[in-house]
Amino acid sequence: MDAPLHAEPLDVPAELALVAIDMEKYSQIPEAKMAAARCDVDDIVATVLAECQLPNPQELPGGYKDSGDGAILLFPPSVLARLVDPLLGRLDAALVRYERQRMASSPVLRLRASVHIGPLSLPDHRGNAINDTTRLLDSQANREALSAAKDSGGFLTAALSEIVYQRTVHAGRTQDLGPHHFLEAVARVGDKPGFEQPCRIHVPGLTGPAVHPYVTDAASSASTPSPPAQQTAAPAAAAASSGGTFQFHAQVSDPTIANSIETVRIDRRQR
Repeated sequence: MDAPLHAEPLDVPAELALVAIDMEKYSQIPEAKMAAARCDVDDIVATVLAECQLPNPQELPGGYKDSGDGAILLFPPSVLARLVDPLLGRLDAALVRYERQRMASSPVLRLRASVHIGPLSLPDHRGNAINDTTRLLDSQANREALSAAKDSGGFLTAALSEIVYQRTVHAGRTQDLGPHHFLEAVARVGDKPGFEQPCRIHVPGLTGPAVHPYVTDAASSASTPSPPAQQTAAPAAAAASSGGTFQFHAQVSDPTIANSIETVRIDRRQR
């Protein structure tokens, strides 16, 4: 058996998949209730990971990094697709169930999440991968998308790095999620002016176009195109308003005319 290669300082660390989560308005929770709320989030995440048959990050040396109001979870790269689907949908569903059973004195639990992949040194967590994961989590696009979740009765929004999207959704490795479930956007962070990366925003239960009005940094290509009927109706309407005259050289029905022209005067006299 060949001896393992000796690691050099400039060697690229092994690639890992990363999921970051963050509780909305954690700092506004009364101090006496912070620990209980955070414990509830940890229990929900642990249960959903088990449901998705995902490994426990705490069994990987350095695989769990507490961030106070959230955490960064590390996984082997082979499970990347499951970190998108079914994890995100089931995590949102678990938060919905929690809300239905929540005592009035307990805070509402809403989460932002991000999913990324890249080389990362353990157990010291040195590398751009963890920095980019947290910035995707804190991006303006991800924060704004949480309003879409609230308005639709959801409790989760997630920002995927472009490489995660390409390896999972675009590659067809997500069974219940397709491209229309994601909004193409640009991740920017207010206090990190040098950070700007393409990302995909996902709000479980919504399509990308439904989230689009909430996100300032949505890519222009993500805007919903006008239906063909609306595009062709404008010239016809303009012609009608200008008093244009139309001659038909074959028999037509009134509905056919009305669908194309706003106002029409039909002369039914036989010639």
